[in-house]
Parts: sequence; C-alpha cells; structure tokens
Amino acid sequence: MGHPLLELKDKTAVVIGGTSGIGLALSRGLAQAGANVVPTGRRAAQVREAVSAVQGLGRKSLATTCDITDNSSVENLLKLVCDTFGSVEILVNCAGTIKRKPTLEFADADWDTILETNLTGTYRACRIFGRHMIGRRYGRIINVGSLSSFVGLYEVAAYSASKGGVGTLTKALAVEWAKFGVCVNALIPGVLRTDLNASLLDGTERGREFLIRTPMRRFGKLDELQGATVFLASDSASFVTGHLLVVDGGILASGVNQ
Repeated sequence: MGHPLLELKDKTAVVIGGTSGIGLALSRGLAQAGANVVPTGRRAAQVREAVSAVQGLGRKSLATTCDITDNSSVENLLKLVCDTFGSVEILVNCAGTIKRKPTLEFADADWDTILETNLTGTYRACRIFGRHMIGRRYGRIINVGSLSSFVGLYEVAAYSASKGGVGTLTKALAVEWAKFGVCVNALIPGVLRTDLNASLLDGTERGREFLIRTPMRRFGKLDELQGATVFLASDSASFVTGHLLVVDGGILASGVNQ
C-alpha cells in the first residue's frame, strides 16, 4: 500500500495532449495512482486508444477529443467531464508542438502555431479549468515545460519562447490562485526519447551533445516522469505551488561532466 497522501482514488484528472508520448505516460501514471483519467487530444482514434489504456488499468475514463486552440472545445471538455464525474481535481497540460529551423528562416505562421498551441493553449486550459477549481476551492494544475523553460536550445527559438512562457505563466497563476486552494506547478522533463523527437536525437550530433551534458549519461524514460506527476497531483503537494519540478538526469545542475 502506498502513502495515503499520494493516493489519487476518487479524483478525476484531465490530461490534454494525453494520447501519446509524455502525455500518455502521465495518463497511465495517474491511473495507476487511482485517479479516473480523461486523456484527450485532437485525434479521435488516438483518444480511444488512450482511454482503453486507462480502462485497462481498472479506472474510469471518457472518450472525447479536444482542440486546445479553441475556447469552446476546451469548455465543452470541462462540461463533459463534469457531467460524467462531477468535478475535475487535476489538470495536466501536455499538448505541444515543435519545429526546428534557423530563426532567420522561420515563418511567422510557424511561430504563431507553436505559441498558440504551447503557450496560449496552456493558458486557455488553465483559465477554463481554473475557474472550475477555484469554485470548488481545490485543484492541481500541472503544466509541462521543457529544459528550454530555463536555457536556450539551438534552432528552436519559437519552442523555447513558448516553454519559457509556460514556466512564467505557471508561477503567475500559482501566485494568483494560491488563496483558492489551487496549486499550479510545472513538470520539466529532461531529454526523453519519444516519437516526437527521435529523429532529432538518434545518431545525431545533437543527441550526442545531450548525452555528454547529462550526468546520468542516458536519455530519460517516459515512465520516469510518472512519480513526479503523481506527487504534484496529490495531497502530498498541498504546500507546493509555483514550482518547476525538473526530471532531467542532472542536466540543469551540470557545469562540467568529465
């Protein structure tokens, strides 16, 4: 039996961007800790698969798509989840997109797409679900940042700007909503190999540089993000807000590794 304050039984979690990669791993981790989990995203087939994974762990779920760039879509998601489960205690914002290109060649449209999804989308979900949580005087919001919330990464300026914004947005909302019992934190994954970034890491100079810079000398595994997420989602974290919890094998701590 786990620690009672880490138990998520009878809590409902919504994971936006929860149908693949990091988001799917977090959906599974929250379900394993006892929560009912609604993983959602834009693609219906992926949503159904993620919902099946949650149900396979013995938890309740709900299959519905959501487009983070559309207010009415996010509001509809909240309504459907509340109609089914009564309330939402936990929100994880994991929807994200990235494009690598030299900044001088980067199109305005690509900048707009990345900022709209990664930063404005996170803000939109926080605002819509935050209102519900404030009304109930309880909530756990976990935004997913990046190493680029702290440091510059080469040729991904739009992504870095968006994730820097997510980090600061997290702190601003934490300060504003603390008095309502809503804790707002961010999970900062280190370099994890996912379908999204495999082509950037496998056998590339970039991948080798990340390994040199990581004291643990390996990429992270998706499951290694689950414990930190369960903690931030739980009553153990009742006095933790505005924190960016880094799970990175030591990269941000590192000066020289050899």
